[in-house]
Amino acid sequence: MAEGGRVEICLEFSGGAELLFNKVKKHNVCLPEGSTKWDIRKLLIWIKENLLKERPELFIQGDSVRPGILVLVNDADWELVGELDYEIQAKDTITFISTLHGG
Repeated sequence: MAEGGRVEICLEFSGGAELLFNKVKKHNVCLPEGSTKWDIRKLLIWIKENLLKERPELFIQGDSVRPGILVLVNDADWELVGELDYEIQAKDTITFISTLHGG
């Protein structure tokens, strides 16, 4: 936890996902303190409201990421840490890699 109860994390977007975020691959963000802990489900809503610049349907589907987007938490597949229910820790690096390529 950072000062004031905020959680500082690094978000990375690659494989084309960065195109939805003004072509910025790396974002160091402070998540605001809330009454509940931050998990990836809550983080995706925050990303959609605060970082996503265009075409949310290419990143979000329902309450998760769209199929074809690989999610890593500290370089480990999110399936190993609980996917949407993973409780975010200060200094985590969460990476979103698009495996979808248009033609």
